Amino acid sequence: MCGLAGILKLVPGERPERERLERMKRVLRHRGPDGEGIAADGPAGLVHLRLAILDPAAGAQPMANAAGDAWIAYNGEIYNHPQLRHGLMQRGVAYRTRTDTETILHLYDADQEGCLRRLEGMFAFALWDGARRRLLLARDRLGIKPLYYALTSTELLFASEIKAILAAGGVRPEMNREAIPGYLANRHLPGDETFFRGIRRLPPGHILTCLEGEAPAVRRWWRVPADPRPESDGGRGLPGEVRERLTSAARSHLMSDVPLGLFLSGGLDSTALAALVAPMIGAPLNTFSVGYDDPLAGELPFARLAARSVGAIHREVLVSGREFFQALPRLVWHEDEPIAFTSSVPLYFVSRLARRHVTVVLTGEGADELFLGYNRYRVGRWNQTLGALWWSALPSLSHRVARAVPSLPRRLREPLSRSFLALPPDPRRLVFDNFSVLALDRQLRLWRDPEILSARDPYGEALRCYQEGSGQAADRMSRADMQTYLVELLMKQDQMSMAASLESRVPFLDTSLVERIAPVPGSIKMKGGRLKALLRSALSGLVPAPILKRRKMGFPVPLGSWLRGAHRPILEDLVLGPRAQERGLFRPEALRELVAEHASGEADHSERLWLLLNLELWQRIFLDGEDPPAIPGGVDA
Repeated sequence: MCGLAGILKLVPGERPERERLERMKRVLRHRGPDGEGIAADGPAGLVHLRLAILDPAAGAQPMANAAGDAWIAYNGEIYNHPQLRHGLMQRGVAYRTRTDTETILHLYDADQEGCLRRLEGMFAFALWDGARRRLLLARDRLGIKPLYYALTSTELLFASEIKAILAAGGVRPEMNREAIPGYLANRHLPGDETFFRGIRRLPPGHILTCLEGEAPAVRRWWRVPADPRPESDGGRGLPGEVRERLTSAARSHLMSDVPLGLFLSGGLDSTALAALVAPMIGAPLNTFSVGYDDPLAGELPFARLAARSVGAIHREVLVSGREFFQALPRLVWHEDEPIAFTSSVPLYFVSRLARRHVTVVLTGEGADELFLGYNRYRVGRWNQTLGALWWSALPSLSHRVARAVPSLPRRLREPLSRSFLALPPDPRRLVFDNFSVLALDRQLRLWRDPEILSARDPYGEALRCYQEGSGQAADRMSRADMQTYLVELLMKQDQMSMAASLESRVPFLDTSLVERIAPVPGSIKMKGGRLKALLRSALSGLVPAPILKRRKMGFPVPLGSWLRGAHRPILEDLVLGPRAQERGLFRPEALRELVAEHASGEADHSERLWLLLNLELWQRIFLDGEDPPAIPGGVDA
């Protein structure tokens, strides 16, 4: 895993300024402590920071092809690199290194952008084709590796992290205000948008091409399979196939010339990877977990059980509330945007622990979206099935129940408002607004200018993904999540691990596994309404029974109690304080109501308050120019 950046000049005769490329390089140093380089050719300048994984002694980047007329700056790992390399060498291609970077160059020489379909792995790269005077920016199928860009009237700027684009100058940090409702509702922004006006992310499975003298063009080169396909045997043979494919994926993800370990939460996904990988590596597996000084929070007992079951060398880090909030401003700087998930913070701490012992870790990210592991999939299917009957059979009564919900006591209102009894059977309400953090009716009361909610549909991108294929609600929700919600999770995984100069890999998102399992109907993946039923069946006998049967917890953080207790002053500053109020975004009385209800225990608004306090922190750092403090004992750029 590495960092890349660059500038492409669009005005004839102009050349990228070396000093600006140096600034972009300096701000990304945490992504590549093992090497750095700059290459310039005509209107293009490429920057690379290297975290050496394969062939550490060679493979410096930017790397040129054999003819010297194409250059690449690349971030990622190509897991079928050994097979591709073997095939290329059999055709007479001569290698100078053992790196997958060189493999991409050879494939591009042969097939240009068609080479992307042959790459299985995680990647983002910038390739300048000097012979054709063309820049190619490419991102992997599911967005495991990030890539951002900004287009001005004179140049195209691009980088692994937004802060490098800002460091180059030419783009002012300005809030993309119309995108904020999507963040508050979904924890992610739609499509290619970022929090910065004028800075976009290249979507997963897309490429950007720019010929000298022409405007850039973005197009999709891969998409998530859109339609469930029935299994000829009703799915009876699938558990064995899933186990075989997951074993193969885990093996391929071990490709490394540096020490490797595994993040172990004690949940089903990471425990499965531990059980599969431990026999493959010929030495005790290094595993890493994070917990809290609050004894009622966390999953450490299950992580220890999983580690013992595979004979791992297991290490843990405990995070206090003080450490958690002390690290937050610097981690917002690392993530470039407000931190949407509380789990980002413990992820940084466990990454920092792991980096003291290994350079690469495997993680279980992606399994919930692929195998239906979220409770909302079960509830969504239930609501869709029963709601259609309820609203068609008794429409008058259905409308009366829905209208009565707001006047009910909270203990009845909350669960009923998320059920088919109160939800009309359309996906916007049934699927998206129903499971949002700040639903649109609550946002109407929150914004000083509610018209902002009509500027852009917060659910538009996810709804488009939901509707582009067929299947039941759970199938469609999974497919939408893999193109929206999961992208945000993967960004978190990348930015927080790279803040500690650590590479993280996601075997559950192996290309062949995803393309085989994504079209499997939800009725098989969630048989009998049991979350991850197919995956659990595939892992039977491999994962300890207490873990195989336990409910999903995720990466739990005791945020609610922290914000009611010793750390409530954070809300007084970042949500209710004068600086936050002067921005004029939200109605003070609505914010005070949220904080008061949470503090009294009347409601748990911890996730809503988390989004609001992170939004304020982001504005202070990126719009006001505050320098976030270093994390004590941490890894900073």
